[in-house]
Amino acid sequence: MIPKKFSYLHKSDRQALLTLLAVAGLILAAIYLVGGRDDQPVMATATNRSDSSAVDGSHATVVRDMARVEDPPTAPAERFPFDPNTADSTELLRLGLSSWQIRNIYKFRAAGGVYQRKEDFAQLYGLTVRQYEELAPYIHIAREFRPASTLVSSDRSEGRSPYGRSSGRNSSSRIESDSTFVPRYPRKIAEGEHVVLNLADTTQLRTVPGIGPYYSKEIIRYGQRLGGYVSVDQLDEIDLFPTESKRFFVIENPQPIQLNVNQLTLEQLRRHPYINYYQARAIIDYRRQHGPISTIDELSLLPDFPPEAIDRLRPYVTF
Repeated sequence: MIPKKFSYLHKSDRQALLTLLAVAGLILAAIYLVGGRDDQPVMATATNRSDSSAVDGSHATVVRDMARVEDPPTAPAERFPFDPNTADSTELLRLGLSSWQIRNIYKFRAAGGVYQRKEDFAQLYGLTVRQYEELAPYIHIAREFRPASTLVSSDRSEGRSPYGRSSGRNSSSRIESDSTFVPRYPRKIAEGEHVVLNLADTTQLRTVPGIGPYYSKEIIRYGQRLGGYVSVDQLDEIDLFPTESKRFFVIENPQPIQLNVNQLTLEQLRRHPYINYYQARAIIDYRRQHGPISTIDELSLLPDFPPEAIDRLRPYVTF
């Protein structure tokens, strides 16, 4: 709607004013259009840059995430002389073997297995050709683990045949000396024979089928922690102990070392395999509150000592 004051103007004035308004509108439109075209590339460029930086940032994030997924770097494998019959887990780890391969080696040795020549080590499960070729120059089998046939080959230089006979004189004396040869690796006992568990040393323990150097040491070590075995079934408490070997052991006149629970400290009590930290703490607290303990049945009043814990601890405590 046209304002009243505008209608009072002369016709020519109205036309001039409308013309000016039209020109001003065209100028403003031109300025707007020209300015939009100049700004648009700038905005597009900025947008492209932001998109590019976003892509670069996302790529860097993916790379960092992939780095996190990768396995942590491991220590480089070392090379040094070793005997697979006696090397411990620390040495085997340094050689680059995995933990499960080391467990297989321990199980093989515990079952009485022996690496008689370096080629036997190539049968280790999971060992690659490259690993064996790298380790082979460093494998040294101790003399007592080598096959007895190597003794014959070493005597050929003295004129002895592979059958133990000699073409030269004094052959009878050589044969006599061979008959006195005693192998260092212990002979395994037969079915029906037994070993007294509390009296045997590591050499006697290794005569039991299924018991090698590792388990013979573990049997002695655990028996010392207990204070002596009172049952053959306590061997099951040794990690991965071969159950089939238990039938070759017997217990004769057990006399375990007993703990005086009224005199020992918390640290001394908890060293026993049958007393954990909380049970040792319960004993100390009970002594402080009620005085000396007179019988093991008093421990049944403590929640940390169920009946089965008291039964297996009974031979090892005194008051």
